[in-house]
Amino acid sequence: MELRQLEYFVAVAVEGGFTAAAQRTHTTQPNISAQIRALERELGTALFHRAGRQVRLTTAGEAALPSARDTLTAAESVTRAVADVADLAAGSLSIGMVDGCTLPPLFTALGRFRDTHPGVALTLIEDASPTLIELVTAGRLDVALAGWSSDLPSGLDHRAIIREDIVAVLPRDHPFLGKSSLTSDDLRGQPLICLPPGAGIRGAFDRTLGLPVALEASSPDAVAEMARSGLGIGILSRSIADDRGDIVASRPIVGADAPAVLGFVWRRPAWAAVTAFLDFTTAAFQVAA
Repeated sequence: MELRQLEYFVAVAVEGGFTAAAQRTHTTQPNISAQIRALERELGTALFHRAGRQVRLTTAGEAALPSARDTLTAAESVTRAVADVADLAAGSLSIGMVDGCTLPPLFTALGRFRDTHPGVALTLIEDASPTLIELVTAGRLDVALAGWSSDLPSGLDHRAIIREDIVAVLPRDHPFLGKSSLTSDDLRGQPLICLPPGAGIRGAFDRTLGLPVALEASSPDAVAEMARSGLGIGILSRSIADDRGDIVASRPIVGADAPAVLGFVWRRPAWAAVTAFLDFTTAAFQVAA
């Protein structure tokens, strides 16, 4: 018997008919019927009761179905294992990074991955979080470090590495620097600067404060620079604001308790190079914590 015959058998059992099974397996109804008959001749018994367009499993068919599924799963595992070895020997890995990324553990992970798998060609792309997530969903990126504020598209998996509060970012001569923290009333009526919708920081801001945003910037660096220049009060996560403490000051915001999330996103199932890269990032961020 052939794996293709088992695939057709499982498809007919699941779909309840030869025509639907043919569509599912991208073949013709006569071909799938012929292959099932050949499988039945080899096994010496009927696998289906045929009644017009509808078919149902015989007792023998019901007994054979679990083993057929297990065989197909095992075959897929063998194929995937061989492909994974080839990918780690001479494959490629495209990685997205959120604009203005300054996380040393990420670059530590990249260096260790390259040292361990020198045959894998690395491609790095920097963009806004919503764009990176779209590229991963479309299969144009393998994995991305991005921020998000709501449910991710179906088919994606994720691993959060940072969950932290948002803060207000101020120029160093702003009158609010006399306050230890700011309230929504303080911010209301002020020109606010934030990342665009879809970014984790923007999602945390919208969920907790919901105030109008006067200016949008595509990167945290741009938000900080605009705030430094006096164009308004910036909204950033605590660690990002601290990293830019040489040009701006920050204050906590009372009631802004929904965290901004930053982490890795990738399509399921993760293939070998993605899994290996994620393992290095996990180790690097644990050391840095």
